[in-house]
Amino acid sequence: QVESLKAKVLEQAQEISRLRSELGGTDAEKHRDLLAAENERLRQEMKACEGELRELRRQQQAPCWDCPHLQENAGLQEQLSQLQREAEETRAKLVELDLEVQQKTNRLAEVELRLKDSLAERAEEEERLSRRLRDSQETIASLKSQPQQIKYIIKTVEVESAKAKQALCETQSRNQYLQEQVGMQRQVLKEMEQQLQSSQKTEAQLRAQIMLYEAELERAHGQMLEEMQEMEEEKNRAIEEAFSRAQVEMKAVHENLAGVRTNLLTLQPALRTLTHDYNSLKRQVRDFPLLLQETLRSARAEISQAIEEVHSTNRELLRKYRRELQLRKKCHNELVRLKGNIRVFGRVRPITKEDGEGPEATNAVTFDTDDDAVLHLLHKGKQVSFELDKVFPPQASQEEVFQEVQALVTSCIDGYNVCIFAYGQTGAGKTYTMEGTAANPGINQRALQLLFSEVRSKAADWDYAITVSAAEIYNESLRDLLGKEPQEKLEIKLCPDGSGQLYVPGLTEFRVQSVEDINKVFEFGHVKRVTECTNLNEHSSRSHALLIITVRGLDRSTGLRTTGKLNLVDLAGSERVGRSGAEGSRLREAQHINKSLSALGDVIYALRSRQGHVPFRNSKLTYLLQDSLSGDSKTLMMVQVSPAEKNTSETLCSLKFAERVRSVELGPVSRKAELASWPSQEQLEGDLPGSAATPGRGHTSHSSGQLSSRAASIRRKLQTSG
Repeated sequence: QVESLKAKVLEQAQEISRLRSELGGTDAEKHRDLLAAENERLRQEMKACEGELRELRRQQQAPCWDCPHLQENAGLQEQLSQLQREAEETRAKLVELDLEVQQKTNRLAEVELRLKDSLAERAEEEERLSRRLRDSQETIASLKSQPQQIKYIIKTVEVESAKAKQALCETQSRNQYLQEQVGMQRQVLKEMEQQLQSSQKTEAQLRAQIMLYEAELERAHGQMLEEMQEMEEEKNRAIEEAFSRAQVEMKAVHENLAGVRTNLLTLQPALRTLTHDYNSLKRQVRDFPLLLQETLRSARAEISQAIEEVHSTNRELLRKYRRELQLRKKCHNELVRLKGNIRVFGRVRPITKEDGEGPEATNAVTFDTDDDAVLHLLHKGKQVSFELDKVFPPQASQEEVFQEVQALVTSCIDGYNVCIFAYGQTGAGKTYTMEGTAANPGINQRALQLLFSEVRSKAADWDYAITVSAAEIYNESLRDLLGKEPQEKLEIKLCPDGSGQLYVPGLTEFRVQSVEDINKVFEFGHVKRVTECTNLNEHSSRSHALLIITVRGLDRSTGLRTTGKLNLVDLAGSERVGRSGAEGSRLREAQHINKSLSALGDVIYALRSRQGHVPFRNSKLTYLLQDSLSGDSKTLMMVQVSPAEKNTSETLCSLKFAERVRSVELGPVSRKAELASWPSQEQLEGDLPGSAATPGRGHTSHSSGQLSSRAASIRRKLQTSG
């Protein structure tokens, strides 16, 4: 700021010198005012700089001699003092310029006074000359009246005086001028005489025309009199004809009047009848408002009663419709269970600040008020409807979502394989639905809590062991999230027991017995999962996460063993590279994610069209989900969609894929239960990993026949229940 002020002062000094050399007194006054204003502005800026310097000095708490800002401050102070000196010099120059302007103003006033004096003298001189001219004219006039004396005087003047000779020359020139003026006046007079002659000719022509007009007027007057006489005669003839026609018409009127009188005599009874009817109508009109009010009152009552009946009928119909809808859904769910269809739930996340503002962030998804399984999507001005098994609006809580899936979770305890996976575009809320937050957990943690609750309720008859494994598929590589070496790649293989089931050798399993164990496992696995920031999602999952929960149960009374597996899958979101802005490793991750999801779509298409070959091995994801998609599992797909207008294309693709998945029939689900030979108490305790012996339980001796008969009855029960 100090440097800029210094530059401005130098510019003002140059401007002052230029103005001093070029401008006059009046321009100097104008620029003096401008320079004074500019100087005042510079003073204000200088005061502001001084105030900032004082503020900096006041804020300085302790001296820092080694600080480079101290030297800079000293330099700025020196520049400020120099600038102040230059400003003082500028002020002195401005004072000198003011004095010079004042002097020029004084000189201008003196010049104006001199000009006024010269103008006055000029006016006096003109007055004097005009007097002399008049005197000369009088002298010329007198000289003209005495010509002989003038000749004599002229000769005498020529002889006597040179001064008189000069005056005589002036008089002669004046006389010549006057003669020229007289000639000009004579010429003007001649022109006026010519104009007078032309005017006289025009006047004669006009008089002749006036005479013609008067003759024409007299002729027209005669014709008018003749026409008026003819019209008078025609008027008289018309009056006579009208009078005769009027007499004829009057006679006809009299005849009609006589007929009218006869009709009046006959119409008097009818008139009396009409009068009586009129009076009765008048009374009815007078009583009409009361009748109208009474009629309206009764009509309102009838209409209200009818409306109430319609409302009650509508309520009854609505109640029946809802009951039938519940029955239909119940039957549909039972049909889905019998057919083995994949159940599909839809969840719409709310609009967030990441969606932005404006028309692209408007809500494009609406819901059916009467059917909670239908949603409507507005795409490119057209409304598209989709029917799923259940649709959750944005205001649905995590608890409401879990209530719909907890029946599937509990069937895991009974020995069924269950798979729940979340599908949708990136940023649609899949991880939130499956994992949730610490304060509001998702399906994963709630499922384990429900399993623990069910295990505790059956602890009197059953012994259960719950183990948890966590893995992710990152760039088509299967990695263990709970292992010591998460970067180690694992392989998927068939079980050697010949059951056809798949397993992952080397996958770490943790046995969990409480909610605290669950939280530790989730924290440990969540830290190792790959997430990155993209343009579409701040915490985008870059891998498919799988939480495998295995529940092994043993009925202590019958020796029945059950093994159920619950697969909770959080798929990575599909994304368009152009919108997500993925580059480098993010681009490679997106390509692998889209490839695996495309392979999942191929598997769903093959299952839906009942092809002989289903390409499960085209991707690690589909290969790992083969048990869940091949008819030996209860499978639920949670499709997550975004309601924002800018994401309608991805939402449309997700919902179409969900409808295709919903139509896939996997067949009836089998229960994983086996009945071994009747075990002893020690064998029951040793078969379950980590199970402790129950104190106080004795052994009862039975014969082999009793044991075999009991085992056969248990087998029959299992066959009927299975």
